[in-house]
Amino acid sequence: MQQLFPRTMVGGVSLPRMIIGCNWISGFSHRSAAGDTLIRRTHHQPESVSRIFETFLAQGIDAVLGLGDADPNLEKAIALAQERTGKKMILMDEPVLNMDDTPMARAEAKAAIERCAKRGAVFCLPLHSCIEQLLNKNTETIDRLPDYLYMIREAGMIPGLSAHMPEVVQYADKNGYDVETYIQIYNCMGFLMQVEIESVNKVIHNAKKPVITIKPCAAGRTTPFVGLNFSYNTIREQDMVCIGCFNEGEAAEDIEIARAAIERRPPVIVSRNSPLQTSVIKGVIRD
Repeated sequence: MQQLFPRTMVGGVSLPRMIIGCNWISGFSHRSAAGDTLIRRTHHQPESVSRIFETFLAQGIDAVLGLGDADPNLEKAIALAQERTGKKMILMDEPVLNMDDTPMARAEAKAAIERCAKRGAVFCLPLHSCIEQLLNKNTETIDRLPDYLYMIREAGMIPGLSAHMPEVVQYADKNGYDVETYIQIYNCMGFLMQVEIESVNKVIHNAKKPVITIKPCAAGRTTPFVGLNFSYNTIREQDMVCIGCFNEGEAAEDIEIARAAIERRPPVIVSRNSPLQTSVIKGVIRD
């Protein structure tokens, strides 16, 4: 029997080192409006999403990261996959918060956080575009952040931070903010990264808490073989990679490629179809 996927500990919770991403089921292709539309048309019902989740669950990958408020199918698909497999999924929710410094805005933020808890989220990681509004490069602080982290703890969830700006990780560590993990964009192409790949790599390796790296394939701009091998071989053993898939076939391939990257072996996957396959390809790929 195949071993379950390698795991790490985050805030006292066991998590797989591969996290299920939701951009490719929630309608965020990072490629084109046509790509976004294709995703929404394909995954307009929880059934198709559940099949993807079930593929991951079969390999012990039981954590999913997404925007619950933005995708009503997400909660339904999780429930369906749990019902079919008898396995519990760990929801890591990314709420969009109103960060204005007013009583009304704080009430809205608290309500968004409480919706995460109501959905059953174990981790709450406010979206990067919200957190980065509070970042002060002059003082190297994230102003008013403890207020929102307190709301997350009060709602019974584990707080984390989502980051595109690597300074979020650095300042949170420097100031000892109450967070247990970070989401950090990181890929071999530097896609959407705000500084050099080498610099973000240092930030990840110096982070005091486990890091969830996202967009390993640069939203389809490189292949899973290249993207996942780069990510798993340049992060720490406690860190994770979050990857999105369009269907269950892609999920199965990505899981095998990720396992092979961690185990430092070639993946056992079917070769791509081609009208002019060479003898080299036919000879080395195990179908």
